[in-house]
Order: sequence, then structure tokens, then C-alpha cells
Amino acid sequence: MATVTVFASPTSWIESDAVAQCHQVAALDGMIHVAAMPDLHPGKGAPIGAAMASTVLYPFLVGSDIGCGIAVFPIRLKRAVPEKLAARFPDLDRPLDPKVDADDPAWAVLDGEIPAGHAEGLATVGRGNHFVELARVETVFEPGHASRLGLAAGDLVLIVHSGSRGLGERILRAHTEAHGAGPAPDPTAYLARHDEAVRWGSLNRRLLAARVAYALGAEPAAPVVDQCHNLVEVRDGVYLHRKGAAPGDGRDVLVAGTRGTLSYLVHGHAGPEANHSVAHGAGRKMSRADALRRGRAKHTVEELRRTPVGSLVVCGDRQLLFEEAPTAYKRIEQVITDLADHHLATPVASTVPLVTYKTPDLGPRRDRRDQRRERGRA
Repeated sequence: MATVTVFASPTSWIESDAVAQCHQVAALDGMIHVAAMPDLHPGKGAPIGAAMASTVLYPFLVGSDIGCGIAVFPIRLKRAVPEKLAARFPDLDRPLDPKVDADDPAWAVLDGEIPAGHAEGLATVGRGNHFVELARVETVFEPGHASRLGLAAGDLVLIVHSGSRGLGERILRAHTEAHGAGPAPDPTAYLARHDEAVRWGSLNRRLLAARVAYALGAEPAAPVVDQCHNLVEVRDGVYLHRKGAAPGDGRDVLVAGTRGTLSYLVHGHAGPEANHSVAHGAGRKMSRADALRRGRAKHTVEELRRTPVGSLVVCGDRQLLFEEAPTAYKRIEQVITDLADHHLATPVASTVPLVTYKTPDLGPRRDRRDQRRERGRA
């Protein structure tokens, strides 16, 4: 049986079901060590917020959103008035079509060919916990480190959390239809497709940031941080599966809070006991169904569009507003404290949201069902 280590304090919110999933993974053939991060929570068949080392490659441990990650892009704006900027965000549900939108300036970030030739869904955010956020650097804890990244208190950044959209799902489906939850029979072939999805996810984040920058009247910039947290890394001859866990071996990582809390830029220095990984976010403490039920009893839609920190949420999907409410997540401060106390990462700076984009805002009297009905009549 492989070893399991949970990097969280006794006071942290860790569901027993998530720990049980870690032990189920530890029982798989070839598994060596499972490192659970403080944002650990149950996933579909495998825990989210875990790094799992094995001599056998298991595609289901990474899941369908291969290449999902978070990138941070500096952005310069003359004035940052959330109410005005929220209205200027483009429709990031509408993909950029290389043929139809060939003149879009965002394509300048594309260097070479589109990975896997997968043009479907390019420059779209996706659902769930994915987002594009305009934020301000709040507190700098490590001025020297932040300066090397070109960041200082008061600077504006775009934070983009998105993945490989349908490409990763297609790769996983091709495996599971033939092999279920079993190992990859040809790891080299799987990794070749996997690596394309990782590159696609990174390109997608750059395209999203460029689209938003132009819409807000700014010039796009290269990311100062771009780390994937759903991937397989071959390290010392071992397959290191990360599902909702970011590389923490000397790299900078944006650990996302919620749309109503701070996020934290950290410098990872996790060792082998943590499978060289750090947390990727606050981690859910409620299922989507629970968040929807409790949220509807406690909040109105308009209350959820303006967050406790004064930021605005652009989201035309009412159900998603409740599912992704800040109260559905753990306290990000506790996650960061656990990372620091276990010597996995050092906080560099915090960011506070100004505008968080989820889906196009359809106005107060319309929701996603209205939009779907209209599309069905088109």
C-alpha cells in the first residue's frame, strides 16, 4: 500500500470522503505516494487537490480537463472603475474562429500552429470554477520576489483560470471507452496527446487575456505566472499525476481564492514528501447541489453579483452564481497558512478582485434558459 500524507492542520476543513478517495488511489497497482493538499475535496472517482506518484500511468487521475491552470498577466489601465470595466468584458462564451475571426488582434499571441489542430472552443472560459478576473495587487509580503516578477502593490493583473476545454475530454474519453479507469497501455502515446492538451490550455489562457486586454483598452502582456494543475509529469522515472495540485518545486503559483476573497501568489518549494506540489485554490467545502440549495435560501442573485470585497461578478447563469458562491469554498487564508506551516510555499503577494467574469451577463430579466431557447429557435 502506498503512503498518504495530508498537508493540513487539524482545524482545516478536510472531508472524510476526500481522504477516503486518497486511500483508494493509494491501493492502485504501482502507486507509491499520495500527497493531499489543504484544498483537498472529493472528485469524480479521484480526489481533487492531490498529487499522486506511481510507476503506472492512470489517465483518470488527471481527468478530462488536461492542461487546466491559472495564469497571471500584468495589465495597465488609466482608471479601474469596476462598474465601467465589467460592461466592457467581451463575450468569452463565443470562441475565436481562425477563419471567421482571422483579423482579431488576439491571434498575435499564437506562436506556431494551434496544438492538435483543435480550433473548437478557442478563447472561451468554460464552466464550473473557471474565470477571468481583473484584480489589484493588494499586499506584497516579499517585495524582492514580487519586484523580480515586475509586480508591486496597487498594480493591476488579469487572472485567467481555464483549461483545454473539449480537447482534454476527448483524450480521456478515447482512453476510458477502451480501458475504463485502468492504466494507459501505451503511456508514450497518451503523453503525446496529453502534452498537446497542456499546450492548448496555456494558449487558451493567453488568448483569453489578450481578448480582455484589448476590450478594456490595454495592450496584452506576457504572463508572469502560468502553471498547470491538471497534468502528468514524468519525474525520476515515476508518473506524477496532479489533479487540482500545482507544481511547487521552485515555481510561482497563483492559489485562487473565490470571487469574494483574496487570492495569493506564492513561491513553491515543496519537496518529495509533498510530491513537489502545492495547492491550486481554496477548495470546495460544499457540493454544487448543496451550494445551490443553501445559496437560494440565503442570498438573492443581485447580492451575489456584488461581493463582500466590493468587486463585481459578470455571470448570466443564475445557477452558476449560487454554485460558485464564496461560501461554497474553504477559507483561502487557512489554505495559505497550511502551505506555509508545512514549508511547501512562501506567500509573495495577495490580490483582490475588481471584476470576475464567469459568463456573459444577460441582464436582470434573462438567464441561461432564455438564451438556450433563443438559440434553439435560430
